[in-house]
Amino acid sequence: MIEDIINILTNWTNNNEKIFHMGDAILFLLFLVSVLYLFVFALFAIKKKTYTYPTARKKYRFAVLFPAYKEDSVILHSVKTFFKNTYPRDLYDIIVISDQMSDSTNKKLEALSARVIEVTSSPSTKTNALKNAIEYIEKEQLEYDIIVILDADNLTDTDFLEKINDAFYSGCSAVQTHRVAKNRDTNIAVLDAVSEEINNSIFRKGHTQIGFSSALIGSGMAFEYDLFKECIMSSQQIGVDKQLEQILLLQNIYIEYLEVVYTYDEKVANKDSFYDQRRRWLSNQFYNLFHGLKNIPLAILKGNWDYCNKLFQWMMPPRIVLFGLIIIFAVIMTILDWSLSLKWWGLFLLLCITFSLAVPDYLVDKRFKKALISLPLVFMLMCLNFFRLKGANKEFIHTKHSNS
Repeated sequence: MIEDIINILTNWTNNNEKIFHMGDAILFLLFLVSVLYLFVFALFAIKKKTYTYPTARKKYRFAVLFPAYKEDSVILHSVKTFFKNTYPRDLYDIIVISDQMSDSTNKKLEALSARVIEVTSSPSTKTNALKNAIEYIEKEQLEYDIIVILDADNLTDTDFLEKINDAFYSGCSAVQTHRVAKNRDTNIAVLDAVSEEINNSIFRKGHTQIGFSSALIGSGMAFEYDLFKECIMSSQQIGVDKQLEQILLLQNIYIEYLEVVYTYDEKVANKDSFYDQRRRWLSNQFYNLFHGLKNIPLAILKGNWDYCNKLFQWMMPPRIVLFGLIIIFAVIMTILDWSLSLKWWGLFLLLCITFSLAVPDYLVDKRFKKALISLPLVFMLMCLNFFRLKGANKEFIHTKHSNS
């Protein structure tokens, strides 16, 4: 069977040599641009940041928002842990937006001195939860300077608010903290943790080192209150982080990356959760890409390269898909014409170097080496997602968490 396929491909190549060579060149160029893009930012990410924010002379008031959909198993632990922050307790409130959580959980949260907003309106999305929080703050006439957004499973260090306060006192309007894995208990969780750090290196640290904005990731984010209120109230229901990026970058508002401020996040532990999560992410990415393309001409005229860079970033295939396809094309070219395959293997090597630059040393251990056997599975799941994107940006796909 395999020999028959090889013979068919060989005969087709011989009969259509010019078309074959042109197609190979175009395809290689497209992949080359993506790999070079990743390589450049990964290269800049290895440089250590040469500055730290000075201690602020003013203490801002914070609203720390925890959107929580059926998160009874984790939310209490996250809130208890956050209250250990060394920031003055009278200068921050924790607001839990409770969607379909038990009365018992809500009462326990209130007993901890958290404010609880029970969401009864649909849909059950993070955007809807955050809008409810803003409406509650306005209705109660509460005054805050900065909004912090965390997921229900997120944990932070005790100086979390202090460091964010320093950044905003120095002039930041929007920041993304360094989100890292708090669990690596399965092969999928290990690969998810590695993927997160690759994104941190390339799309956050590498970008800000050059002068572009950091990418947002959905939690561990902070914004000036008035700015966030304006942005969230004009957002659609699905994919809040990418919508916030688009709105902010259109206004030329820079997003800082706080590499030394950590948000500990639970990674998906099984293939089903990974599949659903990535399906949601891919759908949001393409939706925001096509929605934002109409703004490209004006962004170019205004020299808004941060916005143009963001849309180009969204055009690129996911890293695991890029990795897998380059291997497949390299193997096919080796079979059909080994001389044409050399550039593909070179591109594969460059991508491997890129990833090695982007992955922190602490993640390269026995668990990581063991998890590599799951790469083909992850690649197939990501490819399957391309055929199931329809409607994913219109439905709520929840990622379950456990109290680990």
